[in-house]
Amino acid sequence: MSINKLALIRYKTIDECLQNRFRKWTLEDLMDKVAEVIYDCEGIATGISKRTIQGDIQMMRSDKLGYNAPIVVIDKKYYAYEDKNYSIFKTPINATDVEKLKEVLNVLKQFNGFSYFGEMAETVVKLENTLYKSAKKSRNCIQFESNQRLKGIEHINTLYQAILHKKPLLLEYQSFKAKNPQQDIHYPYLLKEYRNRWFLITKRKKQAYLMTLALDRIVSFQELPQEPFVEHEDVDFDTYYNDLVGVTKTEKDKAVKVVLQINKENTPYILTKPLHQSQTILKQDEQGAIVSIEVVLNYELEREILGFGAGMKVLSPRILVNKIKARLQRAADLYANPNETLHKDEPTP
Repeated sequence: MSINKLALIRYKTIDECLQNRFRKWTLEDLMDKVAEVIYDCEGIATGISKRTIQGDIQMMRSDKLGYNAPIVVIDKKYYAYEDKNYSIFKTPINATDVEKLKEVLNVLKQFNGFSYFGEMAETVVKLENTLYKSAKKSRNCIQFESNQRLKGIEHINTLYQAILHKKPLLLEYQSFKAKNPQQDIHYPYLLKEYRNRWFLITKRKKQAYLMTLALDRIVSFQELPQEPFVEHEDVDFDTYYNDLVGVTKTEKDKAVKVVLQINKENTPYILTKPLHQSQTILKQDEQGAIVSIEVVLNYELEREILGFGAGMKVLSPRILVNKIKARLQRAADLYANPNETLHKDEPTP
């Protein structure tokens, strides 16, 4: 059902009148007030009929527009809202809309089993939570991780549009290692989030390999309308990060089999929240478990393993065993020798 402009003006005016508890409103009073507002807004001086206002009140009382306004008649003469806090502009989602949205949610949930729609799970839960809050007045029942002070997050939408519409960028970037920012032409391909930090996967002009830029290190950027966009045909970005923990990777990196021993205390955690989608249980007993994952060796993987401390041991490959062993030894030295200073560590992008 369409609603014309004059009808909306009438509904809004009647709503404002009935919210005014300091005055009693007869049908004639409402007619006069609506006619006055329409004249002020639209310059129409023909007045408003009693039948029109009566029809408006019935429409507001009904659920055709979702208002269900609690309009009552006092002393068979005066119109008022039974609920003094009611307004047609404060109404929650009506029952019909709730049911329709529930149907949509149920459809969306059907896609959760498909690999390409896995990312929708969080969106579906957010929508369901919002819907429940709108349909029934209640507290928020779920909280998602967020960091409103995260630097660079304001760039996400603009960078997304640049990727979507294939717009080259003149981008100024300063890594943690650099003393000064560097400005180059970039071709953006993908935005990726890891642990509530955002990264831009891009390629610099006249450079063959991909780069991973942290959004919080981007100083500035602007689109270059006259610069032709260069695709990166050799990479399927839908699967590029499937063999990775984190975001650090080059196109030459290949996944290897990493075997990890987990103690009894951490085994339930690792089994219910796998380190990677490739995780396989090789052995499990009362002492703990041994699992394997097929991933690229990178700094984020090392940090993940180190986070478990003495609760996890790398069994293979030998190169990762030695790296973790060396890091733990350097950490132990810091506490064994009070005069030991912090070692230089590899920073994130």
